[in-house]
Formats: sequence, structure tokens, C-alpha cells
Amino acid sequence: MTNLEESLRRELLRTNRSGAYSSSTLVDCNTRKYHGLLVVPVPEIDDENHVLLSSLDCTVIQHGAEFNLGLHKYQGNNYSPKGHKYIREFTCDVVPTTLYRVGGVLLKRETIFQAYEDRILIRYTLEDAHSATTLRFRPFLAFRSVRQFTHENSTASREYHVVDNGIKTCMYAGYPDLYMQFNKKNEFVFQPDWYRGVEYPKEQERGYASNEDLYVPGYFEMTIKKGESIIFAASTKEIKSSTLKGLFQKEIDVRLSRDSFYHCLVAAAHQFHNRQPNDDRYLLAGYPWFKARARDTFIALPGLTLSIGEQDYFELVMKTAEKGLREFMEGKPLSVKIYEIEHPDIPLWAVWSIQQYTKETGREQGSKMYGKLVKDIIKYIIKGGHPNLRLDDNGLLYANGRDHAITWMNSTANGHPVIPRSGYIVEFNALWYNALKFCASLEAEFGDQKFAAQLEEMAEKTKEAFVATFLNEYGYLLDYVDGTMMDWSVRPNMIFPVAFDYSPLSQDQKKSVLDVCTRELLTPKGLRSLSPKSGGYNPMYVGPQTQRDYAYHQGTAWPWLGGFYMEACLKLYKRTRLSFVERQMVGYEDEMMYHALGTISELFDGNPPFHGRGAMAFAMNVAEILRTLKLMEKYTYQK
Repeated sequence: MTNLEESLRRELLRTNRSGAYSSSTLVDCNTRKYHGLLVVPVPEIDDENHVLLSSLDCTVIQHGAEFNLGLHKYQGNNYSPKGHKYIREFTCDVVPTTLYRVGGVLLKRETIFQAYEDRILIRYTLEDAHSATTLRFRPFLAFRSVRQFTHENSTASREYHVVDNGIKTCMYAGYPDLYMQFNKKNEFVFQPDWYRGVEYPKEQERGYASNEDLYVPGYFEMTIKKGESIIFAASTKEIKSSTLKGLFQKEIDVRLSRDSFYHCLVAAAHQFHNRQPNDDRYLLAGYPWFKARARDTFIALPGLTLSIGEQDYFELVMKTAEKGLREFMEGKPLSVKIYEIEHPDIPLWAVWSIQQYTKETGREQGSKMYGKLVKDIIKYIIKGGHPNLRLDDNGLLYANGRDHAITWMNSTANGHPVIPRSGYIVEFNALWYNALKFCASLEAEFGDQKFAAQLEEMAEKTKEAFVATFLNEYGYLLDYVDGTMMDWSVRPNMIFPVAFDYSPLSQDQKKSVLDVCTRELLTPKGLRSLSPKSGGYNPMYVGPQTQRDYAYHQGTAWPWLGGFYMEACLKLYKRTRLSFVERQMVGYEDEMMYHALGTISELFDGNPPFHGRGAMAFAMNVAEILRTLKLMEKYTYQK
């Protein structure tokens, strides 16, 4: 903890169910503009999150001597006030807990983010002290979007009002009031000042502006006795201060202990849950900057819910997503907050997601809940309802992605896709074949036999065209084919037809594709987005935005793709590959101790040592690791 080289790399993330969160490094030194003690959505302003309370510095005072436990990075690589040197211990099995030692003083700090309110709670307990001790708390305020910075200005309001054991303040019109309260009577000393030149090294690394000024309205001061606990709460709503002690304990009691790899993943899965005031349910694509995206929702949904026995949450999210899908298919304005629902593969991923639900709950239940939606999606595509998805006479789907990125490989540079995947796209058509066969099987059993026969006939045509179009003489699949343009790059999108329940490939063809993926794409952190043998290989996701855009899908490794690879392995080789899959999972278990503790980063460098990059938590990665663990269980006990 005292080695900043190590501790500043490790981040903590705690969320609630409305999209609000609290995040920093283990030593409470903010290194991203997205970090903050209280970061909340402010729908009255925009659809971004906003940092209200950036940090809270605690100072221990004994015999008139002050020991500041805070830590901030300023310009010129200066760290102040270097409170990390007092840290003796850190644990986060249940809640993040830091133990500070200042001479004879032993102070414990426990942090919890309330599950269904935008409120951060911090409990300070004086474990030991040999003389009278006073605590001083200095709040650093930002009141800005996570995508911007705040700087010293005369517009910011210095006004504050006394509330129950604390104050409320609001720096700018349009923002909610920030309530800062304690469970104990205290003195607030109004001493307004700006702390200038706070620097965020993660933003520097990413080629962005990285400096801001933070406003401190003053400080709270109170005495504390040995064995006593003081609880601080920051929120957009006032709370009765006498309830804070009970509330803190109540929140701890319902927390899942992060005492194993699996429990870490389950806790991480819950962080993506999002409930809106109208009771719509979503899955956020990741933290700290992602919103609910359609493709991420459907790919992540089975792993984040069904794999951990939470069928009810699957149904809640699918209910909201189905509303959005139907509105899009009917040409109506969207009433749901799901982004990128217009991409052509979205309805197909929805069918795949429902297929996983059906396998988990039974075909009858799956058909009853979602059979009509699956049928409507298939008919919608057959009739050419999607503006950028055409069913050709050969049975393949054609989509235009030359000018706009339409697949998950969506990085753009200078307004154009870095990888302009267009025409017959391999995973689109693998999804289409799988959807046709799945819908046909449901219809044959529970619905329209005639329609089922028609779909089977279509699937056969798709199968022949798929193999003729994508399979090349080297035993792997072309990534996309557009007229005479064929992309021979070795990319991971060819793993999908090997992993899906219904595949247009024969067993030998699947094994050949899997072999190429194993040789050229497999890493301990998932599949590379491009083979090192292919032109343009760029495995290091570092540097300014443009440099990272060109690397995003040109060699970086993605754990969620690894999930489909593991599924393909187990389907082809059954129990003989279990130990191999187990070894792959160990690579992710190590990840629980790096980057954001207890969760999985967005992507990884494609070359050793496979550093985690991008967003600190990514839903599809957590989901596919959980789904793989469930699959392993199935094959372990399979007779």
C-alpha cells in the first residue's frame, strides 16, 4: 500500500442499482477524471454521470499535531499530503477497509455504497489511542460531468445551509444539493478555498487533458474516543443522522463476501444492474463510462443472470429490452434507454440470449415467455424490415458497414470505421443460421409446423452458402465477404459458428477453425481480435485516443470472446478439455487482484504480460467467465 507504483494501479469500484458509483485507487488517490467518492447520474442535465464529491480527507489531531491521511497528485509528480504512508493494512472481502496507524493511534476506515440510494457511507472507528483525539474532515467538491473538468471560477456558489449534523451545498444551478452529514454532533468551519492543479495520471496516459481545481468549502471537526465509531454520509438526499449507524450495519449484513473467485464474479455481475424510476431494468455495459448498449445487453444477459441462478433478473431486463426491440422493429420512437439498438445483429443476439434462457429453464417455458418474440424477429428479417439487413437469395444476410461501424468491432477514426466490416459478415450469418434452426425447433414443438418446415428449408440454403462463402482452403473462416472483397484476416469472429448450438459447419470444419483460433488467437486473457500473422497487428492498447482506436480491435485480447472459445472446446472435445479450460480460468482469477479489484477489465494487451486496459469493469467479460464456469460444471457432472 505504501508503494504507489503498486497501489495506484489498483482501483476500487462500488456501485448501486441506479448507475451511481464510488471509485478510486486503494490509497484513495484519484487517478482518473471518472474517480470520485460520490458519482451520480443527473438526468436533469444530461445522460452522463457527475462527480459531486471527489474525495474526503481525514486528519488525525493529537496534542495539536495534525496528520493528514489524504492523498492527491499535483502537477510535477508531487503527491500531497502523503497519507498513504500511515496505511498498515487493507482488506475488501466484504467492504473496503483501511487501517491507519499514526503513532499510538489506530484508525479503521470502512466504506460502503448504499444499494438503492445515491449515498456513500464511511465509518471511522478509533481502534486504539493513548490520548485525546480529534478528527477533521475536508470534502473536495467537483460538481461536474465525468467527461469534463472543473476549474476555479467565480460562478461556483459558496453558499451552504446547516442540516442535521452536517451541511448541504450546491455549486451550480441545475445540480442537486449535496448533503454531507455525520451520526455525531460536529463543528463545521467555513473556510472556502480552491485546491489547484490536481492531476489525473490515467488521463495523461490516454492523451487527454488531466488537470483540474477542486473546491473545498471548509471542514468538519469532532472528537472521537477509543472504541467509538463515527459515520459520514454524502448523498443527494438528507437522512436522519441518528439512523446512520443502523443503516451502515444493515448494508454490511446484505453484502456478499468476496472470499472466492466465484463470489467476486457474482458481486461484479450485480454491479451492472440498473433500475430506473419507472422500474425499467437494464444492464450497464461497463464502468466507469459505459451506458446500456443493446449488443452488450443480449450477450451479457445469460452469464450475468442465468449462470448464477437469477432467472428473475433475466426476465426483468428482457422485458425492457423486448419493449425497445419491438419499438425499433415497428418504427416507433424508443421509450427505453438502450443505445445502438439499430445495429443489424442486435435482433439476432436477442434470439441467442433467449436460446440460453430456454436451455436453462426448459423449452416449454422458453417458448411460452419468448416464442412469439423469436418468431416476430425471424419474420421481420425475412420480410426485409431492418434498414441495414438484407436477406439475399443465397440465404445469407448482407449488411453495409463501409461508412459506419455496425459490428462489435466498432472503433472509428476520422469518422470512418477502422475495420469496415461489410457485406456478408461471418458472425451475422452464423447467428442467422442458429436463429433459423432454433426458431424452427420451437415452432415444430409448440407452434406452426408449416412455418417450422419453411425455416428448416431456409436454414439448409443458408448452411450451404455459409460454407461456400466463408470457409477457405486454409481451414478457417473469412471475416467478411463483400462482392470481390474478401477479408482473409484471422479474426475471432469465426469462433461463433463453432460455439453456437446450431452450426452450419461439420465437426471436422469446426475442429479446423478451433485449431486456427488456438494457434493464432488464444491468450490467457481471451481471444485476440487479430492474429499476429495478419497485417496491421497492433496488440498494445496505449497512447492517445487515435492510437488506441487503431489498436482497439487489431490484436487486443477480449475475455468475452474466450467464453465462446471455451464453449466450442467443450462442445467438440467434452470432458477431455476440462483441465485445459480450468487452466484458462486461473488466468482470470489472478485478475481479481489487479486493475479494479474483484472485477474484469474491458480488454487486455494481446502480447505478454497482457495488461488490463480500458474500462475498469466490463459486463460481457464477467458474464462469459461466469457462463464458462457454469458450462464446466455441466461437463464435470455429465455422465
